[in-house]
Amino acid sequence: VQLQASGGGLVQTGGSLRLSCVGSVSNFDYYAIGWFRQAPGKEREGVSCISERSGDNSWYADSVRGRFTISRDNAEKTVYLQMNNLEPEDTAVYFCAADPTAGQYCYSSDYSYNDWGQGTLVTVSS
Repeated sequence: VQLQASGGGLVQTGGSLRLSCVGSVSNFDYYAIGWFRQAPGKEREGVSCISERSGDNSWYADSVRGRFTISRDNAEKTVYLQMNNLEPEDTAVYFCAADPTAGQYCYSSDYSYNDWGQGTLVTVSS
C-alpha cells in the first residue's frame, strides 16, 4: 500500500496540528496504521497506532498520551493524528506506516510495518 502523509507545519508551543495518512488501496481498512517520528540526531520512535477496521485498539507513547489522538476514516482511506498542546520536543519528521498482519491489534515497533509514507515535518517553536 502507498501512503501519503501530510499536515505538518510550524506551530508555537501549545498549538495544534492534525496529520493525515491517506492510503492507496481499496482494502485500507484491513491495515493497522502506525505513526512514527524521527527528530534530528535521534532514532525513529513510535508515537501511536490504531488497529484495522473499526480501530478498537490503539496505543500511544507515554510522551504523547493525553495530548495526541489517533483515529481512522476508512471511507476516506485516512488515518488522522490530532496533536494538541504541542511541545518543542515534538519537533520531528512524522511518518505513517501500514501493517497488514496485526489483526485486531497494532504494534509500537516499526519492525511490524511493511509500507511507509514519505514523512511530514512538524516544527514546534518555543
